[in-house]
Amino acid sequence: MSAFLKFALAMDWISAQLGKIAAWAVLAASLISAGNAFVRYGLDFSSNAWLEIQWYLFAATVMLGAPLVLKLNEHVRVDIIYGKLKRHGPVYVDLFGLLFFLLPVMGLLFWLTFPFFLNMLRSGEMSGNIGGLIRWPAALMMPLGFGAVFLQGVAEVIKRIAYLRGLIQMDTHYEKPVQ
Repeated sequence: MSAFLKFALAMDWISAQLGKIAAWAVLAASLISAGNAFVRYGLDFSSNAWLEIQWYLFAATVMLGAPLVLKLNEHVRVDIIYGKLKRHGPVYVDLFGLLFFLLPVMGLLFWLTFPFFLNMLRSGEMSGNIGGLIRWPAALMMPLGFGAVFLQGVAEVIKRIAYLRGLIQMDTHYEKPVQ
């Protein structure tokens, strides 16, 4: 199990790094948005590239931030039943959701979006807007994000199994692994 736990810890670190990139993408998108508004309304000048880079940064924020949200156990779930479960109950619910919903969906989305990204990369597809940007960087965010969430989901499965086997401790309030 130690190799599996090392993988889980490595994936936690990768997700944290992707989360930092996502945080910087939020800042960059905000600054670009403010600058674009100033230039557009103050100087009466505009470019579609500025609007599109905001869209790209939003894609990076969502897709690169999602693995960290899963790692921190801050994702959306219905707590009506989950909150009333005691002891190992929430962990079993998490395992069920991870194994039967998250991993299959993220695997499918990765499988569907990777060829889409490759096609854009090979073709050099450009935005149809005047002054628009090349599209593959935005398309890259999909398989990268879905793949990272899939791998973080595997790490979460490993941590929950390790908890059930008594190999690691978890925060009982949030059911997060104690690092």
